[in-house]
Amino acid sequence: METQDKIIPKVNKWVVALTVILPTFIEIMDTSVVNVSLPHIQGGLNAGLDESTWVLTSYLVSNAVIIPITGWLANLLGRKRYLIGSIILFTVSSMLCGSAPTLEVLILARVLQGIGGGALQPISQAILLESFPKEEHGMAMAIFGMGVVLAPTIGPVVGGWITDNLSWRWVFYINLPIGILSVFMIIFYIFDPPYIKSSKNKGVSYISLMLLFIWVGCLQVVLDKGQRDDWFHSHFILTLSIISAVCFLIYIIREIYAKNPVLDISVFKDKTFVAGNLILFTGFMCFFGSVVLLPLFLQNLMNYTAMWAGLVLGPSGIATMIVMFIVGRLLNKGVPAYILLIIGLCLISFSVIEMGRFTLDAGFWQLVWPRVIQSCGMGLFFVPLTTATYVNIPKEKIGNASSIYNLLRNLGGSFGTAIATTYLARSSQFSQTVLVKNVVPFREEFVYMWHTVQNFLHDPVSIPIQGSKTLAFIYMEVLRQAGMLAYNDSFIFLGTITMFLIPIALILRTKKA
Repeated sequence: METQDKIIPKVNKWVVALTVILPTFIEIMDTSVVNVSLPHIQGGLNAGLDESTWVLTSYLVSNAVIIPITGWLANLLGRKRYLIGSIILFTVSSMLCGSAPTLEVLILARVLQGIGGGALQPISQAILLESFPKEEHGMAMAIFGMGVVLAPTIGPVVGGWITDNLSWRWVFYINLPIGILSVFMIIFYIFDPPYIKSSKNKGVSYISLMLLFIWVGCLQVVLDKGQRDDWFHSHFILTLSIISAVCFLIYIIREIYAKNPVLDISVFKDKTFVAGNLILFTGFMCFFGSVVLLPLFLQNLMNYTAMWAGLVLGPSGIATMIVMFIVGRLLNKGVPAYILLIIGLCLISFSVIEMGRFTLDAGFWQLVWPRVIQSCGMGLFFVPLTTATYVNIPKEKIGNASSIYNLLRNLGGSFGTAIATTYLARSSQFSQTVLVKNVVPFREEFVYMWHTVQNFLHDPVSIPIQGSKTLAFIYMEVLRQAGMLAYNDSFIFLGTITMFLIPIALILRTKKA
């Protein structure tokens, strides 16, 4: 310890926390902030829908590929140097995104932005866990959780406001001042621990690196494009899926026997780490699934503007912040992590199932309160889970474990988005088929609806035209009702999956945790 104190200058842990969470927050927010700006980007760069979605996919793929090798790159280059380089690349590429004259330039800049941003999450988490004493890891993860959980929630709100009031280009330009400030703060306040310096010369297999890039990249493209291309009915999606699966199997076999693995998967020998990652992956799958579905429901069925949809999500951000700090304090005072985690899972499951009871007549506050409860549950979920997952991991392996942990969290979010949108589409088709069977002339309800709509439309035109308008109106209502049932089913499906995680949380019941 004395040697470490001589090498590493003493820096206030809260200054360190602020230094690493600033760039991490803005990077995570960038995964969702562009979504609402996509139609404006299409118009501004004269691009089609399929072409413009690569603005999202390119960032997600490059980001996902970098996360698992962050620990290795930090050891190779030095963590501080690598962190500064990543933020500079992220900031410069953000400027290139904002000034992109064509879609091709924007996609290339987004790839660079993802490469720069991918390192920020695992490195920030590792630095926080090292900077805070073990008994204060709960508070450290509460700070990290502010970025991980809060950023994707407010991203669409910020993106919508900036796009409506300024321009889609400012969605990228806002990264510049934060990036520059972060670089200077890291220069002054972040330092490499001794074990980083002692492990720089370890070599790894470049074949393993290539396999890692291929299986993660292909998987991310499959998850992002699968629903739009009708999954395995598309040769493109099927081919990428096979490539990803084969490369993954070969990669795992090589890593097991490698002398210097890219990812040290020996950490999975710890059952607490395994259970924590399983809960994390599935929990974030359900969380991101619901985060994707709720704004779609509000804007497509309830006719909310992007701003009003953001206001429905807004109070949840405040709830998350408050709960995370309370949970951090409770963990510091010795409250078992698994108890808080179980309470969080119960709240999340209850709130998402409550979203499955929404109707087309729901008022603003009826839509807000389940989201607030879910956010409270996420505060009770993320902080105790992260604290308990790392409890048996030694300091020198935290960087590697953090890369794995954040990779699975990101993949969980991607799986959640893919599963939620696919389930919604399939459920909507099924509900529409069931409802259309009831739209027949001899049913009393249909006759009543027919006359009601005709009186409402009351148009002095010929009877055939008026009849076709009435049928179109009724069909649109059938689509709305089918959509509502589909959203209900999707939310209940996600809430039920979350419920099954509760027994697994008992595995985290260890003395240290």
